[in-house]
Amino acid sequence: MPTINAYAAQDATSPLAPYQIERRELRPNDVQLKILYSGVCHSDIHQARSEWGPSLYPMVPGHEIVGRVTAVGGEVTGFRVGDLAGVGVLVDSCQHCYNCAQGLEQYCENGHTTTYNSREKGTGKLTFGGYSTSIVVRQEFVLRVPPSLDLKAVAPLLCAGITMYSPLRHWKIGQGHRVAIVGLGGLGHMGIKLAAAMGSELTLLTTSQGKADDALRLGAHHVIISSDPGAMKAARTSFDFVLSTVPTAHDLNPYLQTLKLGGQLVIVGAIDPVGVHGGALISHRRSVSGSNIGGLGETQAMLDFCAEHGVVADIELIEMQDINAAYDRMVRNDVKYRFVIDMASLKGEQAAGPPSL
Repeated sequence: MPTINAYAAQDATSPLAPYQIERRELRPNDVQLKILYSGVCHSDIHQARSEWGPSLYPMVPGHEIVGRVTAVGGEVTGFRVGDLAGVGVLVDSCQHCYNCAQGLEQYCENGHTTTYNSREKGTGKLTFGGYSTSIVVRQEFVLRVPPSLDLKAVAPLLCAGITMYSPLRHWKIGQGHRVAIVGLGGLGHMGIKLAAAMGSELTLLTTSQGKADDALRLGAHHVIISSDPGAMKAARTSFDFVLSTVPTAHDLNPYLQTLKLGGQLVIVGAIDPVGVHGGALISHRRSVSGSNIGGLGETQAMLDFCAEHGVVADIELIEMQDINAAYDRMVRNDVKYRFVIDMASLKGEQAAGPPSL
């Protein structure tokens, strides 16, 4: 089995450090990628530190992967050596339950397999993510990356991008809709770009006046400071759709009040349960929903949409050796708006520790 260089967390408290991992031998349906860029998602931190625990160690995070195909199995039909390709949050699912048959692998009734912090179906071996020099994935879970896009800025589309695109498409957001995005971070900045490209009238709801200029630059038409009671009162019954990216527990009721009759509030931030005032729902037939990432077909559609409209993430490119400092900065919200690792920096890194089994 091929042994490659990676960065791994050995437990919940240790920093990420050089490590060697084994990738499986190519199966007939597999695609092998040389990883060029790997995005850094906040969920990487949560899982590396076992904040959503219990996590599996050693852990090689990374589920926003852009690379080039270096080998394909004998039964692969969709990819050739040299193609640009990507891998997102999922690397497997049962492929036969009702949800998988609908292209909704993220909701697989028999449990999907994530790119890291999971176990391979059949073998039970740990999956290892994109903080590594290469990856092997079955072709159904590999995505075509449009060559017209800036490759390093494509990586965050494979998690942050699809997380925002999926609910916007599911609720058929487009021309004539008034949409609000709650929060301007890695998810929120992609939500602004995508919703604006879909033709909606877009408003950012934020507690920070300092984010107003950036929101307008990214494509928002309006900014409302949600900590201003007067501004929120004036915004009541304004929006068809509100998409909340806030990752911590917060009161949803002020945002519910901004929805029109039949309006929808969708949560994509991983928040603790919060109370919702029934009257705010009943009075205008409003709804509160949640949304996960998209399925593989929807993710491919998102990449093609982004190529058509020139949408990519705002990123800061870092070297693999800077990952622990990047994690600390992310915890302080000190990034605009996603870190992406140049995986060429991992070439020749001396790994500490034995190959993982």
